Amino acid sequence: MYSYFMEFDEKFMMLAGAAKYDASCASSGSDGGARVPAGVCHSWTEDGRCVSLLKVLFSNVCRYDCAYCANRASADIPRSSFTVQELVSITCEFYRRNYIEGLFLSSGIFADPDIVMEKLIETARTLRTEAGYGGYIHLKIIPGTGERLIREAGLWADRLSVNIELPTDKSLQNLAPEKSGKAILGAMGDFSGLSGEFEEARRKTRFLPHSSVKSLVPAFAPAGQSTQLIVGASAEDDRQIINLSSSLYRKFSLRRVYYSAFIGVTKDARLPDISGPPLVREHRLYQADWLLRFYHFSAAEILSEHEPFLDPHIDPKTAWALRNLDFFPIEINRADYETLLRVPGIGAKTARRILETRRSRSLSFDSLRRLGAVLKRARYFISCNGSSIEQPDNPQRIRRLLANTDGAGLQLPLFEF
Repeated sequence: MYSYFMEFDEKFMMLAGAAKYDASCASSGSDGGARVPAGVCHSWTEDGRCVSLLKVLFSNVCRYDCAYCANRASADIPRSSFTVQELVSITCEFYRRNYIEGLFLSSGIFADPDIVMEKLIETARTLRTEAGYGGYIHLKIIPGTGERLIREAGLWADRLSVNIELPTDKSLQNLAPEKSGKAILGAMGDFSGLSGEFEEARRKTRFLPHSSVKSLVPAFAPAGQSTQLIVGASAEDDRQIINLSSSLYRKFSLRRVYYSAFIGVTKDARLPDISGPPLVREHRLYQADWLLRFYHFSAAEILSEHEPFLDPHIDPKTAWALRNLDFFPIEINRADYETLLRVPGIGAKTARRILETRRSRSLSFDSLRRLGAVLKRARYFISCNGSSIEQPDNPQRIRRLLANTDGAGLQLPLFEF
């Protein structure tokens, strides 16, 4: 039952708990404790820094009845909503005590999308203009929100996101029939257009003094936009998911697609009956996504019609290497950056170190290890000055030796592989 008179502590615990299933701030979650209050989650930046965010819903009241959602309209759960002032006060209090560096704010759809979005914007605007809050803000865009409100949200928030939820319209219509794929992609497109508009305006004023630029053209969601996709609630294969992500990056300049392993928090005949969330699959999708964004792989190189699922036992870059053994071995002292990125066990950071170190001296296997290469994987695919530790001549043997050597299943970002 929805309560207008719920004690604040109870309300806070409820709305913080209700937000934990949204992965689009890369959170690990927290169950509170003596040192970390409930509602505080840990998020990782792209350079590997861990930051703390207050992650809450404005309201867990929702008109929509999405099959996979713990807050679905038909769920028999307690309901409540914050007021804007309550959210502003708790955010500032946590920020003042150094519990958090930012706020991640979403909401159930308790009214028309524009009304819900206005409440999120009012919270962010009040934090910035009245409370003197200078921390990070991530706001969720409510699908169906008009461009005018997305524009205003981007003036107060550092990042905006709209969850695509499921890989295809067919699955969305089956599991979340009130939601519209067209509205979701439309919101992404509105953000992309607005971001380009602000960037162009700033470009035109680039020769003015910095203070003048800031007053003429305010920053618009400088941390960009992201989205979340649920993995395993519907029947799509990994190839469909990776192709979708590649398309979203290309069309909307997304900073990040977050993959959330399906958790069976509700009973519904439309949902798969699985023993637990597919965490290894989620982990492999994050690795494949890393190949798209930072290793210059195409979606077609990662998966094909004949192999539509990622190998659960080896990372996707190693899987590609084993399918393309004629590309190896790579001579470490001569290969360019793009080629080095193709070597399992050599990440982007290590590849840059190799190029820098090679300017002054030739590299050996020992020096390669000191630069950060994981020779346990790289040894099968490289040579140093014409000498190899192993020859890339037997993909079955190499796969057997490398299976499950990268910590598959851990809910941690993998930056070098």
